Amino acid sequence: MSWEQETIEKVLLETVKEQRRSRRWKSFFRLIVLGIIIFSIWQFNKKDEIGDAKKGPQVAVVNFKGEISDDTGNFRDVITGLTDALKDKDTVAVIIRANSPGGSPVYSDVLNNEITRLRAKYPNKPIDVVVEEVCASGCYYAAAAANKIYANPSSIVGSIGVIYSGFGATEAMKKLGIDSRLIISGKNKAMGYPFVPENKEQTAMQQKMLDEIHQIFINAVKKGRGTKLANESDLFSGRYWVGQDALKLGLIDGYGSVTSIAREQYKSENLVDFTPDKDPFEKVAKKFGVGLADYARQSVIGGDFNGTNIK
Repeated sequence: MSWEQETIEKVLLETVKEQRRSRRWKSFFRLIVLGIIIFSIWQFNKKDEIGDAKKGPQVAVVNFKGEISDDTGNFRDVITGLTDALKDKDTVAVIIRANSPGGSPVYSDVLNNEITRLRAKYPNKPIDVVVEEVCASGCYYAAAAANKIYANPSSIVGSIGVIYSGFGATEAMKKLGIDSRLIISGKNKAMGYPFVPENKEQTAMQQKMLDEIHQIFINAVKKGRGTKLANESDLFSGRYWVGQDALKLGLIDGYGSVTSIAREQYKSENLVDFTPDKDPFEKVAKKFGVGLADYARQSVIGGDFNGTNIK
């Protein structure tokens, strides 16, 4: 190897080393920034997430959004938030901010039961629900356990019913010359399977199960709302109403937003968010703004990896 080649090789190696040192220092400073952010979050009390930090009586807020399912886990978040809020000595009331189309009847029932239990455990701390756009089906199932339910006149409320969705493809299969080679053990194992002809006996079984779940739903609403409910034949038909009609039917207790209910019913403007954070960077965004949160996120998970270095 000539001296020219050796020189070029040394220069290239030094360049690579310098780039690696630069990356290490960049990573180091990013981690310092992240550490400062995390320390700042730790310094703040969790209760400061709505508005400025305030001492004294507070109205806790717990968000209840999206489809109710095991995947979203929102029912667990509501239970956790409620429990933490009610344990706090400064909490005078809890408002569940609801915006959900419903979902699993099982998890809706779990949430209904937990709200009922917590109301009994903390009788002097009301649990209210404030509906934003929609609180239907399983959401209303859960909300029925609250002390009071409020909504906007244009909110969607109700849908006290149960649905099962499926389809049948046997006619299309015939036209395409496709046959099903399903093998089962147990005559009802394929109940509802779309690629075999409908079985009237099995359909009746499914209908019976839906009716039983529906009755459990109805009983929960009647238990929670009691004599507030109007004598309306369509009340439990699965129909939904706008807020102004829901008020007439006793499905809600009045109109209001989270802030107006806190101010008018509990004489407080000290709103405190107790909704559990799924993403640690969500708390960064709440405290310091999205820009800084994005920078912190990028520092940790947004870089390219080169060996042990974070680019």
